[in-house]
Amino acid sequence: MASHRPRKRFGQNFLKDKNVIAATIAAAELTGDDHVLEIGPGQGALTDQMIGRVASLDIIEIDRDLATFFQARPEQHLTVHVGDALRLDWSAILLDPPYKLVANLPYNISSQILFKMIEHRHLIERMVLMFQKEVGDRLRAEPSSKDYGALTVLCQLWFDVSRVALVPPTAFFPQPKVMSEVLCFKQREQPRAQVDDPAFFTRVVKASFAQRRKTLRNCLVAAGFTAEQLEKVTAETGLDFGRRGETFTIEEFAQLAHGLQNI
Repeated sequence: MASHRPRKRFGQNFLKDKNVIAATIAAAELTGDDHVLEIGPGQGALTDQMIGRVASLDIIEIDRDLATFFQARPEQHLTVHVGDALRLDWSAILLDPPYKLVANLPYNISSQILFKMIEHRHLIERMVLMFQKEVGDRLRAEPSSKDYGALTVLCQLWFDVSRVALVPPTAFFPQPKVMSEVLCFKQREQPRAQVDDPAFFTRVVKASFAQRRKTLRNCLVAAGFTAEQLEKVTAETGLDFGRRGETFTIEEFAQLAHGLQNI
């Protein structure tokens, strides 16, 4: 695949550093019984290390030239899905859950991919993923920090998130202009807080961070909740809507969503 030129429109930065590849594979804790999904395999740096170790490997590749290369490989347990990972129906293609998701994600869609992963968390037990360091900082952030946001809350509700490796630009071809990091997401046996309705919880969390400089009261009113509803929730829970969303813990967001849905 040395002749394939990376395509900027697909966010292609091909991983080449053997130490980073080894750390990523080790964090996945692969066994011969595992079913694995890889998004954006590029030139196969991770694929080559996984294909002989697992029961099945599904890859999603939007670049048709790269997809054709993988489709020509002889391994019977390799399945290639050609298309946009954001548009494909994961429930229709991931037929042997639970899966481990291992990927050097294209940075231009990494946040959207994460939201889709959270939506399909019932299919996934562990994820080991490459991100731009700025995104990684957000995913591991604590409340009341500048990096703490909706994606932090939604990921940490369902997964324990830890750093596997800090990755310099020289680990890729072509070299990106930013530092990267590999993160491991291990699905929790129980969510970090009790959530009645995950879709409603997600709506509340996203609304709470929609205007970071405004109070939670203003953010939620802008999202369609009424001042009367908020007053009732305050009376029942003691939550202070004069705070900003970034100061709320995951447990407080769960309490907030429960209160708003049940008033």
